[in-house]
Amino acid sequence: MNCKADVIIVGGGASGLFAAVWLAKGGMDVLLFEQNRMLGKKLLITGKGRCNVTNNSDVSNVMKNIPTNPRFLFSALSGFTPADTMAFFESEGVKLKTERGNRVFPLSDKSQDIVSALEKAAKRYGVRFEFSKVSKLLTDGGKVLGVEAGKTEFFADKVLIATGGASYPKTGSTGDGYRFAASVGHTVTELAPSLVPICTVEKYPVDLMGLSLKNVTLSLFEKDKSKPVYSELGEMLFTHFGVSGPLVLSASCHMKKDKLKERQYRMEIDLKPGLDENKLDDRIVRDFSEFPNKDFQNSLVKLLPQALAPVVVDYSKIPPMLKVNQVTKQQRRELVKVLKHLPLTPLEFRPIEEAIITSGGVSVKEINPKTMESKLVSGLYFIGEVLDVDAYTGGYNLQIAFSTAYAAAMGIISE
Repeated sequence: MNCKADVIIVGGGASGLFAAVWLAKGGMDVLLFEQNRMLGKKLLITGKGRCNVTNNSDVSNVMKNIPTNPRFLFSALSGFTPADTMAFFESEGVKLKTERGNRVFPLSDKSQDIVSALEKAAKRYGVRFEFSKVSKLLTDGGKVLGVEAGKTEFFADKVLIATGGASYPKTGSTGDGYRFAASVGHTVTELAPSLVPICTVEKYPVDLMGLSLKNVTLSLFEKDKSKPVYSELGEMLFTHFGVSGPLVLSASCHMKKDKLKERQYRMEIDLKPGLDENKLDDRIVRDFSEFPNKDFQNSLVKLLPQALAPVVVDYSKIPPMLKVNQVTKQQRRELVKVLKHLPLTPLEFRPIEEAIITSGGVSVKEINPKTMESKLVSGLYFIGEVLDVDAYTGGYNLQIAFSTAYAAAMGIISE
């Protein structure tokens, strides 16, 4: 076993594999450690197994979608843009497509194509793989020497930590990178779940468990404020604890943990965002006129999924057995209000293990933004989710992984 390399990478996910490809392509002898028996395990489950690989937009838009330390990432994102990411994967034979919100996916809708492209490129350029768990960093006098895995020491002048966050631990993201960082004096900011499902005060989501809503608008408000902090059209899902799905995961990024504990947020679902209140009222009048002798509780079949109707009926306060030809204009107004503003109250985040990404991480104040090298330990680099950076859903987090990996690789190659 060759226990020496030019560069050691800890972690075989998006950022680790990407850095390995560019380093090996640049002539470096790269040894990559992955504790799972397969590479890219978390990549395989992103985007519901489709892998939202980037966002087809410019750097300024990407920056707008990074709530945590966007300025730190400006250099890396400018050096390797979403267009560069798309060009890379297409050059590796992965055909891509752009969907709503400029989200980019493999044309095949298979995340395996992204993982396979990275793995094949890494092998083509001679990256060596060691499928074992790194237990500690080896350093001396403010310089990295290598890593220890099992009872064996592996040496390299450069070590890249690409271990991911603390979310989805079954994929290998067990927080090791934070431990490595702290062991050599780095500050690790408070970790919290981001892009995470939400438990709700209301119990009706439990009754609707499994129901998916498409083309609805979810809005998040701070208590007693009329302007939403987040509002987007898309898809969401009712679960046994509350709500999940793309809209909910995005909304979670806009919530602060302390305010959540104090019940400082409220959410509203617009079930009919394509219709304003007047047009929605006209639509209801038309539906009612078709079946004037129907009970109100049975009158919403054309307007809503069957399972959701009882919830709307309950919130409208219109007697369920009232004939629709007896529903007053004022009662219709209340019904319209419910359909446009169905209430939800966030109670708490689901555990960090269920989050797509981790908010918090290695303090970027201690990292060189051009190369991702530690300012405390020479030759030590941090890339991807282990850093205290995170973005909204839409391909932005993977773009951060690729851009920081590329910055580190180019920084090492150019020395």
